[in-house]
Amino acid sequence: MRKVFVTGAAGFIGSSLVDKLLAKGKAVVGWDNFSTGQPEFLSNALTSPRFQLLRGDCLDADALKRGMAGCDLVVHFAANADVRFGRDHPAKDLEQNTIATFNILEAMRVNGILKLAFSSTGSVYGDTNVFPTPEDAPFPIQTSLYGASKVAGECLIQAYCEGFGFEGYIFRFVSILGERYTHGHVYDFYKQLIEHPGYLDVLGDGTQRKSYLYIQDCLSAVLHVLGRPQMAEGGRRVEIYNLGTLEFCQVTDSIRWVCEHLGLRPDLRFTGGERGWIGDNPMIFLDTAKVRATGWTAAYTIRQGIIKSLEWLQQNPWIFDRR
Repeated sequence: MRKVFVTGAAGFIGSSLVDKLLAKGKAVVGWDNFSTGQPEFLSNALTSPRFQLLRGDCLDADALKRGMAGCDLVVHFAANADVRFGRDHPAKDLEQNTIATFNILEAMRVNGILKLAFSSTGSVYGDTNVFPTPEDAPFPIQTSLYGASKVAGECLIQAYCEGFGFEGYIFRFVSILGERYTHGHVYDFYKQLIEHPGYLDVLGDGTQRKSYLYIQDCLSAVLHVLGRPQMAEGGRRVEIYNLGTLEFCQVTDSIRWVCEHLGLRPDLRFTGGERGWIGDNPMIFLDTAKVRATGWTAAYTIRQGIIKSLEWLQQNPWIFDRR
């Protein structure tokens, strides 16, 4: 890869990838509409002569085609990741996750770009009863608009890879933690505890079991896979990799680690039930044997990722006003 086109380049994961690519000597074109991305996350990248920032929306198909010209790899990380409030704006997941992915694929086709990396999600497995969940687990009925929109994006990628000879890498993430973390349970818990350190409102009953992955482990996995030899001629056109750790934790574990770090003992007020909201999977724990077989393994525990997220939030209080 000589020149990489990164969507969601000003976001939590996208901006961190941009920094990694530039450190490896790659030329990068960053694409973001700044609906949730933060300019500060690109402050280092903007000092590099090998970085070009384009402000644009993935729904602007013509602008995408122009902006992508001359690139040889697309990393599509832009998405609406607002899982919890998907029912409040049902069109957003369709537009920002599915139609946007179609526009990316079309821009690639027009520009003759044949290699794509895509950030999907462990939510595509819905309420599976197979744990840890492998990549070939049967899909149940989808429980969230977000998960459904990501499945649709995956299917489009697979069809374009078969139809137009693309090489696709689909990464199904667990929730990612770490520096530049701007939404999720650690963000929500810390924000609450700043406002009222004496109590903490918790969605569900606290027994939800989830796996999390530290941002640097996530990026090392993506770059490790993309750096391997290309797929065999005439063979499989798409590879799907679960990304996560070998562990999971309960929500109450996260709460304990957060409160210990902050030196607080708040009263916990649970809303009840095994789900925090409609579409919240009570357990997400992915089988990562496939990606580990390539030689990658996570270096950080879930607890370490949570503490690193918390430390970054403590050092960057401006993010609460911005978000």
